[in-house]
Amino acid sequence: MENVHLAEDEDDLYSGYNDYNPTFDAEELDNDEGFQQAVRTSHGRRPPMTAKFPGTAVGGRPIGTSFGSRVPMASSMGRPMTGAVQDGAARPMTAVRAAGYTSSLTRGTTFDPLGQSKGPAPPLETKNEDTPEEKIKILEKKVNDLIEESCLAHSLGALQLALEKAKEAGRKERALVRQREQSGNADHINLDLTYSVLFNLANQYANNEMYPEALNTYQVIVKNKMFSNAGRLKVNMANIYFKQKNYPKAIKFYRMALDQISNAHKEMRIKILQNIGVVFIRMGQYSDAITSFEHIMSESPNIKTGFNLILCYYAIGDRERMKKAFQKLISVPLGIDEEDKYIPSNDDTHANMVIEAIKNDKLHQMEREQKALAEKFIMTSAKLIAPAIETSFAAGFDWCVDMVKSSQYVELANDLEINKAITYLRQRDFNQAVETLKTFEKKDSRVKSAAATNLSFLYFLEKDFDQADRYADLAMNADRYNPAALINKGNTVFVKQDHEKAAEFYKEALRNDSSCTEALYNLGLTYKKLNRLEEALDCFLKLHAILRNSAQVMYQLANLYELLEDPQQAMEWLMQLISVTPTDPQVLAKLGELYDNEGDKSQAFQYYSESFRYFPSNMDVIEWLGAYYIQSQFCEKAIQYFERATLIQPTQVKWQLMVASCYRRSGNYQKALETYKDIHRKFPENTECLRFLVRLCTDMGLKEVQEYATKLKKVEKIKEIREQRVKSGREGSARARRESREGSAGSDSGNSSQGASSKGDRLSAKLRALPGSNEPYETSSHKELDASYVDPLGPQLERPKTAAKKRVEEDDFADEELGDDLLPE
Repeated sequence: MENVHLAEDEDDLYSGYNDYNPTFDAEELDNDEGFQQAVRTSHGRRPPMTAKFPGTAVGGRPIGTSFGSRVPMASSMGRPMTGAVQDGAARPMTAVRAAGYTSSLTRGTTFDPLGQSKGPAPPLETKNEDTPEEKIKILEKKVNDLIEESCLAHSLGALQLALEKAKEAGRKERALVRQREQSGNADHINLDLTYSVLFNLANQYANNEMYPEALNTYQVIVKNKMFSNAGRLKVNMANIYFKQKNYPKAIKFYRMALDQISNAHKEMRIKILQNIGVVFIRMGQYSDAITSFEHIMSESPNIKTGFNLILCYYAIGDRERMKKAFQKLISVPLGIDEEDKYIPSNDDTHANMVIEAIKNDKLHQMEREQKALAEKFIMTSAKLIAPAIETSFAAGFDWCVDMVKSSQYVELANDLEINKAITYLRQRDFNQAVETLKTFEKKDSRVKSAAATNLSFLYFLEKDFDQADRYADLAMNADRYNPAALINKGNTVFVKQDHEKAAEFYKEALRNDSSCTEALYNLGLTYKKLNRLEEALDCFLKLHAILRNSAQVMYQLANLYELLEDPQQAMEWLMQLISVTPTDPQVLAKLGELYDNEGDKSQAFQYYSESFRYFPSNMDVIEWLGAYYIQSQFCEKAIQYFERATLIQPTQVKWQLMVASCYRRSGNYQKALETYKDIHRKFPENTECLRFLVRLCTDMGLKEVQEYATKLKKVEKIKEIREQRVKSGREGSARARRESREGSAGSDSGNSSQGASSKGDRLSAKLRALPGSNEPYETSSHKELDASYVDPLGPQLERPKTAAKKRVEEDDFADEELGDDLLPE
């Protein structure tokens, strides 16, 4: 029995592996009496093994019984088999169980503790989806999926899709309720699912601005007593009424929601009270709004409520309460940790890693945004109440600065001072602004740099470039990384024509702040001045990517493409520019010019006409339109443009001559004659006008021919004398220069010069005494006298032939010579 090991502890499945079993010791079989006895009595059959096999991880298997025909054999120690057949009946199983083997092992059996020889496990039984319970579960899952898809679509901005999904979820949920009722499970209706479907549907209606449908859906939820806390949704209904500007109903529903929310939810009650105050402001009931805001400031003060309270006091003009509200505003605790905690220490490496991780996390970003919002509200409040709380704006601002200095926002005091200077600028009080800014020269570097930057810009606008340069240097010394200071310095260098150096300052400003659009724009202009057009184009294209709707940037791009001789791209950018500023006459005129250069007269006419409509005083546009109508043989339409040019430049005779020529070309000779006579009265020395008068009078057989011919002769003589005087003056000056170069200077030359000067004065006096010499005339013309007539509108086009009998009439007499009979005796 010493070799038989019973399973005393069935819980230990892995015991027995290290036990020695003499049954398997083949070397000692010759000395084993039991084995030899078994061989002799069983004809070589091996007796059944009764010793314990090592257990497996699968678990113990029950011990089987032997075959009925087998004769019980003794073990190697003489113990009878535990499962042998005795007297034809199987022996009952004993209480001892083996671990993972049976006594019925037959010859050739393999060791398979994991049962892998049995083959794969049978497939799982498929669920029967035809049962009502399964159908209900599937339908519930579909409804939940549709709600999730609706929420996701809303988060992505697809509002219409979100509404469609919400409606589909509502339809599925109603089908689910009907199915439960049909199956007799009406008591097990999922109220949470119904609430979720209705709430999501109402939200999506409100997001799509379908307010009546949203209100109806909310009403269904609120009126159903089975939904717990449904009264809170009256806040949502009040928000919808607020958007509809139905303020009395909004107040009513806010108050109903406030009544249904217990005092335990203090934060939510404060938010509803804040909404009520905002609605009262919209209604103009400032006293009721003040009541709500004061209650909030006493219970749970916050920045927004304090700012709204100041606005209400400002609206009713209560000076003292404005001051008190401002003091409450700057004393509101923000609950933000100091920035010092984000400064790493040199000792603790682990702490430094933690600080580096939280330096720019979501919480710190939220803290910075909250602090920036608080500073914005305080600055706005100070600028708003400063003129109202004291007798003067300066005194009110000083009071605000003193209050801020004694609060947690000490850094804002200097910013308020700079805002005070900017307010002086808006009031056109430049001296006070400059004085205020100069007080910062001895303060800390940040404020000093900001003040010096503003001073530099002020002096630059006043074109005091030396002072602008001085303060730009001061701002740069105080803060070398201030992009505004670098831009000001670049501007002062730019006006001194040192464009290369200016470009360096603009580049440095961009290195310090890559989003500085002013530096990028100025850099593009500098490259344009340096004729580095490709680099300038690159700058303005980058700037256009930042400022998509900047008209200046688009115009610069169009101008650069025009300089690069790419008119198609220039026109493309000008078209984009017109979409931003459709009423800019200069852009329209530029487009007309480009189309005219390309030979597209119809498009050019369209844009020139639009430009004239918005700005009818552009002489280039007027001249082009008049010439276009003359080329199109519509002289009558050209008259209105030349008449407007006459009004704009009444001293320019050419516009009036063009008006008269249009009348003549259109066949209205009487009107043309009157116009020429009017021109002659205004410009009696104009030979062009006199020639027209002589020819028209000759054509029409008028008696004034001799009169105008005589005047023409006199005017030509006067012009001839002037030409001679100018010619002699030029020769005398040239001779004097030659004499001066030869060194002949003395008293004689001085006297001769004096005599020549007096002679010239006498000649001028004679010319002034001639008739008509007091009228304006061209004295700077050095051209030779040309008495021939040239039509200012160019040669007239041949009129189209008609079926009527041709009249023998000479309409164009531009090349005719003046007859001797028209000249004076």
